[in-house]
Amino acid sequence: MSTTTAVAPLTIQDAEILVTAARRAAESAGVNVSVTVLDAGGHLLAFRRDDRAVLISGETSTRKAYTALQLNAPTADLVELVKPDGPFHSLPTALDRPLLFIAGGIPVHRDSHLIGAVGVGGGAPEQDHGFATAAVAELV
Repeated sequence: MSTTTAVAPLTIQDAEILVTAARRAAESAGVNVSVTVLDAGGHLLAFRRDDRAVLISGETSTRKAYTALQLNAPTADLVELVKPDGPFHSLPTALDRPLLFIAGGIPVHRDSHLIGAVGVGGGAPEQDHGFATAAVAELV
C-alpha cells in the first residue's frame, strides 16, 4: 500500500507574506506595482495595487500569476517560446484564457508541489520578475 503525504495549501497568511515581500522589493526600487496571489485552483487569495501603480498593472499581475500557475513555470521563461518562431507561438491565441507571456509571474511550490502563483505588474518585466522572485524566496 502506498502512502501519500498531504502538502499544505497556500494560505491567506502565505499570500500576505508574498504580497508584502513583493511590495517591499518594489518599494525599495522605487516602483509602484500590483501584486496578485492565486491558489492552486487559480482562485484569488490576495491582491494589492499601490496607489500610484498604473491601472493596467492590476490586470497584468493577475494574468501573469494565472499563466505561471497554468504552465507551472516562471513567465520570464516562456517569453521566447511564444515568439513567432517559437514552438508555442500560437498558444496565446489558441486558448480563451487570460494568459500573459511577460516576465513577472512565478509559480509557488511547497515540497515540490505546485500550490499557487504570484504575479507582479507595474515595473519593467525584468523588475516585476525580480519582485515576484523575492516574494517567493521570502515564503520558503
